[in-house]
Amino acid sequence: MNPVYWKHKNIFVTGATGLLGSWLVKFLVDAEANVTVLVRDIVPKSNLYHSGYISKVNMVRGGLEDYTTLERALGEYEIDTVFHLGAQTIVEIANRNPLSTFESNIKGTWNVLEAARHSPLVRKVITASSDKAYGIHAELPYSEEASLRGNHPYDVSKSAADLIAHTYFNTYKLPVAITRCGNFYGGGDLNFNRIVPGTIRSVLQGTPPVLRSDGSMIRDYFYIEDAAHAYLALAENMDDERIHGHAFNFSNENQVTVLELTQKILAAMGSNLQPQILATAVHEIPHQYLSAAKAREMLGWQPRFTLDEGLGKTIAWYKDFFGKK
Repeated sequence: MNPVYWKHKNIFVTGATGLLGSWLVKFLVDAEANVTVLVRDIVPKSNLYHSGYISKVNMVRGGLEDYTTLERALGEYEIDTVFHLGAQTIVEIANRNPLSTFESNIKGTWNVLEAARHSPLVRKVITASSDKAYGIHAELPYSEEASLRGNHPYDVSKSAADLIAHTYFNTYKLPVAITRCGNFYGGGDLNFNRIVPGTIRSVLQGTPPVLRSDGSMIRDYFYIEDAAHAYLALAENMDDERIHGHAFNFSNENQVTVLELTQKILAAMGSNLQPQILATAVHEIPHQYLSAAKAREMLGWQPRFTLDEGLGKTIAWYKDFFGKK
């Protein structure tokens, strides 16, 4: 990240109360950017509020489904760069409530892109897709050339949003780029049914961590500060128009099972607890990990933290959050 680059730039962030959004906002505010965020629900314990950064940004109240609010915000705040991170991100919720997930993730994406298309000052749009957009592939790691073939509600919503972003570049030459990342983890994630915050909270409370899956699913875990800096690096590189329309995988390129990750956290916290394995998770992709070769070659990007380093920083954040020594 080049802090000087962002000074006084007008930035719009959707999903700012989420895990990635809160860290991205922090880095932008610290770089003296003028940040405007879209907030649907006030979540006092979210990282954006907990850190105090909500008082340092402009807040627009509304949802991704409200096109008029998005277009007004981009115009009135003279937005230069849009980070579209807002989405319904929980697979189980998507399975229970596919329509609200499609409204948020698919309609929300075309609303943001259409509002940007009608806002002449917007020079860059970075849209968050996911490794889930790839669906199930026999050949791994995923490269950006792999087909998008989600099968279940969350995966399909990300495949569709990804393709819509490509459409806005191919048809309208909107200056858009797409990110595909693995499973984020880090301080500020309050979705405790996710394995990292859920396990840490369980240890701090002295109860066995719960695994919804059988523990064998292989995932690509990506520390949140690395993720935020990846988004900023991509946006800075978008001054080169040859970057427009591209999708980029960002990853530590590791392969870890859910059970291995849980055991790493338990060991790092000095806990003798054993995980409770429910094996109730359904409609989940069994094996995923990403190649970040394109991002390294075209953007000069590389992660700053190993998995163990990221977990150490994450554990420290939650100990502070829960007031534990």
